[in-house]
Amino acid sequence: MPRRLWLPLMLALAALVIYGPQDQSLINDLGDELVATWVRFTRSGEGHMSCVGIQAVDGDTIKCLGGKGMRALGDGTPNRSGFDTPEIFSPKCPQERALGEAAKARLQELVSQSGVTVTDSGKRDRYDRRLVWINLPDGRTAGSVLVEEGLARPWFPGYHANWCR
Repeated sequence: MPRRLWLPLMLALAALVIYGPQDQSLINDLGDELVATWVRFTRSGEGHMSCVGIQAVDGDTIKCLGGKGMRALGDGTPNRSGFDTPEIFSPKCPQERALGEAAKARLQELVSQSGVTVTDSGKRDRYDRRLVWINLPDGRTAGSVLVEEGLARPWFPGYHANWCR
């Protein structure tokens, strides 16, 4: 049995032990929730991989639960264009941190939708994070939504952010 199936099976078994077979609706709800959190990844030229749940690290970085960080590209091209969000780990001012927390919360909301897919570009950034596109069920990318909502700005080489103005 693949290792990625252990967590969902253990959660379902725990629900069965705790609530017993008499509360089948709770067990069904748990199963539906687990299925909704599976995320399909497409890796350029490498087939597919899946994980249970995505966690937003900040407004432009995600990770599979228990995995390494991946840098979202928005509608961009690896190392040529993308999007940037305010920093939350080393902000230059309180306003930047507040905006960064808002971007992170919105990204988490977006990646928690059922039907989200992540496409790996096959490239990595200077921090060795995979550069990925987060594709939403409506066809948009998470980055384009964040830019549209004012929680992110378009990124390009030479871009320098100032979120403290």
